[in-house]
Amino acid sequence: MATLTKEKTKPAIKNSFPVDGMSCAACAVSVESMLQAQPGVQSAAVNYANKTALVEYTPGTDLRQLQKAIQDIGYDLLLKEEEATQEAQEIREQEAYSQIKSKTIWAVALALPVAVIGMFFHHMPYGNWIMLALTLPVVFWFGRSFYINAAKQARHGKANMDTLVALSTGIAFLFSAFNTIYPQFFASRGLEPHVYYEAATVIVAFILLGKLLEERAKSRTSGAIKKLMGLQPKSVKAVRNGQEIELPIEQVLVGDLLLIRPGEKIPVDGRVVSGTSFLDESMISGEPIPVEKKAGEPVFTGTINQRGSLQISAEKVGSETLLAQIIKMVQEAQGSKAPVQKLTDKIAGIFVPVVIGIALLSFAAWYFLGGDNNVTHALLALITVLIIACPCALGLATPTAIMVGVGRGAENGILIKDAESLETAHKLTAVVLDKTGTITKGKPEVTHLQWAAPEQNQAQLAEVLLAMENQSEHPLAEAVSKYFSENGVKAVTLDHFESVTGRGVRAQVQGQTFWLGNEKLMQENHLQFSPDLAETAQKLKAQANTVVFAGTQGQVVALVSIADAIKESSAQAIQDLQKLGLQVYMLTGDNAQTAAAVAQQVGLQHFKAEVMPQDKADFIQELHRQGHVVGMVGDGINDSQALALADVGIAMGRGTDIAMDVAKITLMYSDLKAIAKAIKLSKATVRTIHQNLFWAFIYNVIGIPVAAGLLYPIWGFLLDPMLAGAAMALSSVSVVSNSLRLRTLKL
Repeated sequence: MATLTKEKTKPAIKNSFPVDGMSCAACAVSVESMLQAQPGVQSAAVNYANKTALVEYTPGTDLRQLQKAIQDIGYDLLLKEEEATQEAQEIREQEAYSQIKSKTIWAVALALPVAVIGMFFHHMPYGNWIMLALTLPVVFWFGRSFYINAAKQARHGKANMDTLVALSTGIAFLFSAFNTIYPQFFASRGLEPHVYYEAATVIVAFILLGKLLEERAKSRTSGAIKKLMGLQPKSVKAVRNGQEIELPIEQVLVGDLLLIRPGEKIPVDGRVVSGTSFLDESMISGEPIPVEKKAGEPVFTGTINQRGSLQISAEKVGSETLLAQIIKMVQEAQGSKAPVQKLTDKIAGIFVPVVIGIALLSFAAWYFLGGDNNVTHALLALITVLIIACPCALGLATPTAIMVGVGRGAENGILIKDAESLETAHKLTAVVLDKTGTITKGKPEVTHLQWAAPEQNQAQLAEVLLAMENQSEHPLAEAVSKYFSENGVKAVTLDHFESVTGRGVRAQVQGQTFWLGNEKLMQENHLQFSPDLAETAQKLKAQANTVVFAGTQGQVVALVSIADAIKESSAQAIQDLQKLGLQVYMLTGDNAQTAAAVAQQVGLQHFKAEVMPQDKADFIQELHRQGHVVGMVGDGINDSQALALADVGIAMGRGTDIAMDVAKITLMYSDLKAIAKAIKLSKATVRTIHQNLFWAFIYNVIGIPVAAGLLYPIWGFLLDPMLAGAAMALSSVSVVSNSLRLRTLKL
């Protein structure tokens, strides 16, 4: 019993494995249910989009047994080392894209002459034999995957779009080949021996083209993990036994003393031993203002040292660092979403058996009740039902609307990575906004300048202040220098310049001393504040601005406020989202005072300050537990896990590549007003998909009974398979035309 108890207390292992052989969302469901049924597996989530399985299992679980179970149902679970797996997965994706591209090009090239002959020159000499020769490779070589997948589904008692494609193209081909080789069978019975090679080839070519577009989209995704890994330097300078040596990052040990020069990335999590510098920690906090680091202060992997040199002691290395944890969390978040079953696959699961049943029933009815030529009429009814029920309109209903919707979004600066996010956006009930770079502009700038000096002295003072800021090493100095330079100010030459640690700077020009820095620097040098300046400073600080003062000759002569300014459109955009009935939240790594000030200015009631990347992810999961469909909007590495976990991740176009890779929608103009546009586009696209599916079904509801011969006993009308093929084409045209109406949608 003691042993058993001990085994239970061991933490579960969670790993992501690539899965080969999946062709649709139904495959992902099959793999997931099989994994969950295996001994030792606590949970499994299979993501069809990136073809991975995130499996949580107890220590000691036989991974080979899991692999065998998946192989037994026609797929494969790949068990390799993490980095090798990622590289191998990229190679497999590239190979899959190359193969489908080659198949599509050949299928279209061969289907085109078949369609031309079949529609316009079907009486030409040897026309049927030419079409037979061209159709064979299209259907049974380039389209063989449909037959293989249909057989897999049949083995498990299921049916999907591949089943309909395989049945309709296969029977159309066999019927046509029979009429080509033995035309006398129908001719001797007074019937035209029609062939339907063009229907078989065009269907295969159309659907291969759709799969090519899908693979193309997938091949462009998921470089996020690689880019995150690239944030860690490959080597580092360390001090061992009093000597400075260069080590590969893998050889750094806890306790090693590491040297970090200006411009270098921090290689491990640690603590400053000596030196002073400012670090860009935006990848963790999202905040653009660099953080001052002195002895005893913590530092994190991937953050960038700016101007000073540091010596740090390594405290966490390898997989223990904060960056490694972010990488792991993003991997798990990307794989944790359960795949959404395609609407058309769900419909096909019911539709396919019904169509097959009607086709067989029609054959039986004509065979037993058809009188003369009963076998001929029975075969024609069977073929006509399957041709008219061919899934072209059904198959085109979703992808055409999605393609046009994605194109319409791109025209408006909304880049949509996949169909799922476009379909989900209209269901959102909550939107979470990162502050920096999303609601705000993402970099500090001067928001206010107020003089207390006489107007005739202001131009000269501005020249001195610009010269002082040009020499200052403080991260905010750049914002002030840029402001003065853009306003035509030219710097003077300083006679003396000195940095006052933690306070600001001091300079001399022609014997006159100037101070530039914080309030403490002014007080220590007995510089007096005018009442107006003091009042303005208090107001600006309450609005979360950083205030810098300038003083000379016993007086504070100016104040400059610096802040990460709010985008002009943010308040209106948030109001638009609230009008749509969405709950809008703001998360920030900044302090509570700044967060409250920004929230008040943009009209937000819900916000959280001083949050770390994991806190953002936890907040998304909490909203999920409350039943919300969540959209997350961010622009940085620190947002990547939350973006991956959200139902719809939205990245700002001026953000990091990693954020844009993880997110499913990117706003190219970094304007929050585009979120409401994306939701409107989602609603219109989903509405169009439903209309397309409705018309595709109405067509089948009317067409299938007519094809089965329902009107024959009343009016003696029996639908010709050629007319069935034309009706099928017309239904496809109507679906495409309806989708194209999205091009005129006003966002």
